[in-house]
Amino acid sequence: MSQSDDRRPVVLRGGIVLTLDGARRVLHGQDVLVVDDRIAAVGPALEVPAGTEEIDAAGGIVMPGMIDTHRHMWQTAMRGYGADWTLTQYFVWYYLESGRHFRPEDIHAGNTLAGIEALDAGVTTTVDWSHGLRTVDHADAAVDALQAVPGRFVLAYGNIQQAPAEWTGAPEFRDFVSRRITGDDMLGFQLAFDVTGDPAFPEKPAFEVARDLGVAVTTHAGVWGATGDDGIRLMHDNGFMTPETVYVHAASLSADSYHRIAATGGSVSVSTESEQSAGQGYPPTWALRAHRIPVSLSMDTSVWWSGDLFSAMRATLGADRAREHMEAHAKGETRTHSCLRAEHVVEFATLGGARALGREADLGSVEVGKKADLVLIRNDDSPVSFPLLNPYGHVAFQAQRGDVHTVLVDGRIVKRDHRLVGVDLPAVRAEVDRTVEYLRSTLGEEAWVQGMNPEMPETSVLDNPYTYTDYSSGSTHGQG
Repeated sequence: MSQSDDRRPVVLRGGIVLTLDGARRVLHGQDVLVVDDRIAAVGPALEVPAGTEEIDAAGGIVMPGMIDTHRHMWQTAMRGYGADWTLTQYFVWYYLESGRHFRPEDIHAGNTLAGIEALDAGVTTTVDWSHGLRTVDHADAAVDALQAVPGRFVLAYGNIQQAPAEWTGAPEFRDFVSRRITGDDMLGFQLAFDVTGDPAFPEKPAFEVARDLGVAVTTHAGVWGATGDDGIRLMHDNGFMTPETVYVHAASLSADSYHRIAATGGSVSVSTESEQSAGQGYPPTWALRAHRIPVSLSMDTSVWWSGDLFSAMRATLGADRAREHMEAHAKGETRTHSCLRAEHVVEFATLGGARALGREADLGSVEVGKKADLVLIRNDDSPVSFPLLNPYGHVAFQAQRGDVHTVLVDGRIVKRDHRLVGVDLPAVRAEVDRTVEYLRSTLGEEAWVQGMNPEMPETSVLDNPYTYTDYSSGSTHGQG
């Protein structure tokens, strides 16, 4: 994959521009001019510098690049393998059994495929929730892949095979941070670990490392059978809930926990396809709305679900509205207006992600001076591309990755006329094939097939999927 340092000015001509600015302006028949890495102008019939590349956006939608705040990129080489899994089966396969077989080169293969898949779908920033980093060699492989793809990424460093206090306290982890996390605008950094709720708070040293490094923590919270209110209380009582904290799922929490998240300014990454299928809890946008907690969207993992945020937007609207209607029906009432609208989920997928990552000042909307991370949705060969009457509704319900015509990241075109630029797809396929062949041969054919619907071993995974503590929460299975 190639990425030139030279940026030619680009103008997207005559599209419908979803600005996602403070007024949520929708501008019809306007141009967006990009110079270097920034949006230089937005308006009708713009004059542009000599040599500007012109892209016809008429009949299409120009919008900010989408931002996925929680994607296990390292698992992408296993695409579709766990289509029928529950969350418990996922825990068994990755946490207890087969996840430990992944080599650094397998992390690299998954990250590479996930990175180009994201760009293809108009996701210009992706948080790599990378909890398969068993060694620093795995972490280096993850970053090597991310930096070879011309997207914007955040490495959320994690290791499900060790206690958070252990891997964050290792000298080689600190060495990795000093070597690879250098303030590059295209590579952010978070720590990724969960909080079991164990009163001993074994995760506390990891929070202290995050505080010392000045980085945010992203954590799976409110996951039925794994994390719940106990962990939120520990975080709050010890002063580790901050505006930068991203709570993933938050689907089985009490009002008390939502109050704590709201009061401390954190945000929630909702993975609706995941929550409604795997069992974390009902997708929580209805509760987050009630507590005024900021929302971003994520797709979780391609082991199950699609790698685009069009599906996430569509699923989120469906789940939220289904709950509204069923709640009304239970009272003998009829819901006449939907609270969650298409414009809201488009905002979740763009500006919501920027806010979660602390990048609202330069990402997430189409405004002069912001970074030129842009997407043009246009497909003249599709009968679904017209009529275009409600642009937000079109993005949320009609569009899909095949309709992504052009993608810019940091002012560079990375997808043009429906094709990725500078991507050697056969080489990526070969790399992924090697990983699949290795895993399949390592597990053996019987275990490989059985793994698509694994039996439950003799384990306490139902009470606590984490291996570094014997604690089991009474908030899910009635065990103290």
